[in-house]
Amino acid sequence: MDRILCDELLEEVLRRLPPRSTFSPSTADVSLVSKRWLRLYRSSRSTLSLLLSPDNCTPQSLSSFLSHFPRLSHLLITIFSDDLLSSVASSYPPELKHLCLQRMPVPLSPLLSLSTSCPHLTSLSISLSRSLSFHWLFSFPSLQQLDLVFVRHATKFEHVDAASKGNNLDGELKLETLSLTWIRRGDCGLDGLWKSCKKLKKLQLRCCRGIGDDTSVSSFNNCLNGLQEVELRCCESIGNYILTRMVESCTSLKSLLIHSRDYGCREGLLQFITHCSCNLQKLDLYLPRDLQDNHLLAVAEKFRDLLSLRLDSCYGVTGEGLKTMASAMSNKLEELALINCNMKPGLLTTLGQSSRNLRKLDLSCSNNWAEEEFISMLASLICLRELKVRGCEGLTNASVVSMFKSCKQLESVDLMGCGGIEAEAVELFVLNCPQLRQIRIEESKLSDVSRSWASKKFVGVIVD
Repeated sequence: MDRILCDELLEEVLRRLPPRSTFSPSTADVSLVSKRWLRLYRSSRSTLSLLLSPDNCTPQSLSSFLSHFPRLSHLLITIFSDDLLSSVASSYPPELKHLCLQRMPVPLSPLLSLSTSCPHLTSLSISLSRSLSFHWLFSFPSLQQLDLVFVRHATKFEHVDAASKGNNLDGELKLETLSLTWIRRGDCGLDGLWKSCKKLKKLQLRCCRGIGDDTSVSSFNNCLNGLQEVELRCCESIGNYILTRMVESCTSLKSLLIHSRDYGCREGLLQFITHCSCNLQKLDLYLPRDLQDNHLLAVAEKFRDLLSLRLDSCYGVTGEGLKTMASAMSNKLEELALINCNMKPGLLTTLGQSSRNLRKLDLSCSNNWAEEEFISMLASLICLRELKVRGCEGLTNASVVSMFKSCKQLESVDLMGCGGIEAEAVELFVLNCPQLRQIRIEESKLSDVSRSWASKKFVGVIVD
């Protein structure tokens, strides 16, 4: 068989192998078959992750190693040496499009070398010391996605003071996605970055306490125009400010994510929901302290075309508020997640009646509902393709039987931590669920029959 398969055909087989699971080999496994398979495995790879230190890498050895991966387009490198970071900047393959450099802040010289060695780079993720300017961005003409993490400590390499070159960046960047982590109030240089980002479609802010110094306010407001996605993660101190600025500016917004453990978004979120003019389609909220029933009622009233709603650990929302929201929602909703939320008897029945077009449902870690109500809801969700009930201890074998009887299109299911579900029910599920492609379950609940049928039906089994 090895002689019959030509190199091109074997490469195509390796590219189509599924991720590692209980019953499926991975590309890393098949690369051990022979030197030929190792060579073809490498030549077929488009993604690679490396951990580099002076003990295991030199610039010459890295260049030699990467030469075995001619199709490499995604590269993630974790570096543990300033010297190594500077010296390997010219070792990257010229066709590289996505690069992520972790741990070490990148000084100016490696960035300029990188722009020369990788002219087609479209995505870059790096750490920067706070004294570095943003003028180097114009050396990457193809860059569309940028992820910057600002760190406190400096490197021993040369630095460019943003103030010494001025905050104004001459030109317009092609960036469509911008992710910034750990911006502090008063950070200089960001005014020019905001002004140059006139084509942004997605903005992500993580652990930020400001948007720059006083000169950044107007330019930041202007960069909100045209945004389609906004993500705010752990930005409590500026959450209300950004949300109120988004009311008038983000008229094209389609997706909003807010994850916050503390207070900081309550008033701004309500103002945004009630006064914005965008047609929001996806809303993802992790707000244990800020989200309340009035927010949910405003969402159900304002966003009639909502396709995806995710609520995680929103303890300020009552079961009655969730039920009222479910009753007011339209049948357009395709994805719903109520994770670790306060459930109320009758809620699942209402969901089944009002959300018949659901494709994805996540009820993980939610136990305050009766199994009979869950089974009744499944009978209405005939379009369901993905179901997660991880940690729902009240479910039994009867729920599993109802899943494959009612949800004929079910492709993926997560049954981890469901103590009432036994191995016999898992056997029936794998055997009788016609479209099943993936199941998450404890290994102790996988019988020999389940393993055999999963292998025959090419079902990926993931055990945690």
